[in-house]
Formats: sequence, structure tokens, C-alpha cells
Amino acid sequence: GSGKSTIVDIIMGLLEPTNGQFLVDNKNINDINYPGRLAKWRATIAHVPQSIYLADRTIAENIAFGLSGNDIDMNLVQNCAKQSQLDAFIKNSKDGYKTFVGERGIRLSGGQRQRIGIARALYKKANILILDEATSALDSITEEAVINSITESNQKLTIIMIAHRENTLERCNKIIKISNGSIFQIK
Repeated sequence: GSGKSTIVDIIMGLLEPTNGQFLVDNKNINDINYPGRLAKWRATIAHVPQSIYLADRTIAENIAFGLSGNDIDMNLVQNCAKQSQLDAFIKNSKDGYKTFVGERGIRLSGGQRQRIGIARALYKKANILILDEATSALDSITEEAVINSITESNQKLTIIMIAHRENTLERCNKIIKISNGSIFQIK
């Protein structure tokens, strides 16, 4: 209710601001005179929502979402699984990356589903990663390991995190607190 999701939707170009403009490199991404600008901006973003959609497919197919068979870069899938701290679970699974997750990921825990979502976002190789409560189902040790691995492996990646737990944001260089639709503190 504070406006976090609305801000993320504006950043991702899903909503236009009701007042003002959203500028990237001093250019309005919603400028109707430049319709390709918004599509280019969206292509730079990978989003991990709190609730991850998983298809009744394999772990690899859910990480490389929309691809199957020889179209999947398994080296990239494995690297993304490692960064999202999912590799140990996969190695201990009977079928490894070919393990079926069940409808909506029913065979997985909430944390495993979230880590597949993070691996999926990393697979996209975007410049901006938006984590919207994307680690809320992880214990603090796993959450820290995931964040550390992502930030260390992707030095040029801009990460925007939405979190209720302040310790989740410890590695962030800027923290913006929002309440009742307004920014009330910037650290």
C-alpha cells in the first residue's frame, strides 16, 4: 500500500507516471514521438516478482524460460543456477536439470521457486535486475549468499531491490524508504 509496486511498474515501463516524466539518460521513455525507446528500455530489465510463475517443465526449461532442447545454453543455465544458490539442490535431484517442477512448481519449496526465478532473470543477461521481494522465502544465510553471488559475478549490473527486511539491503549503496506513497528517507 505504500507505492513500491507502482514505482517498479513505472521503472519497468508498464505504467506511465500520472505526473511528471520517467527519464533515462535525460530522455522520457514514454515519449510518443519515440515509440521504440520504451521497448529498448524494457529489454534492458529482468524482473523477479515475489511470486514466480513456473511451467510444468524441467528446471532448465524454467530457467531458460520460453526455450527448450538445443536452444537452451546449458552453460549459462548452470552458471545462473550457481549464482542463485540452486546448484546444490539440482545436483542432489535424481534428474538434475531435467527434473520436472510440477504445475506452478508444486514439487519445490517457496525458496527453490524464488531461486529459479532469480536464475531465470540472470539468464536474460539484462543490465537491470529488479528484485521485488524476490528473496522473501529464503533464509537469511541463503539470501545473503544469493545477493553476494549476483553482485560479485555481475559488476555492471544495476540491482533494484524491494524488501521489507532491512538486512536484505545491506549491500545496497542507496536505500529509499517509502510510506503512504511518499519517499520519507534516503540513505
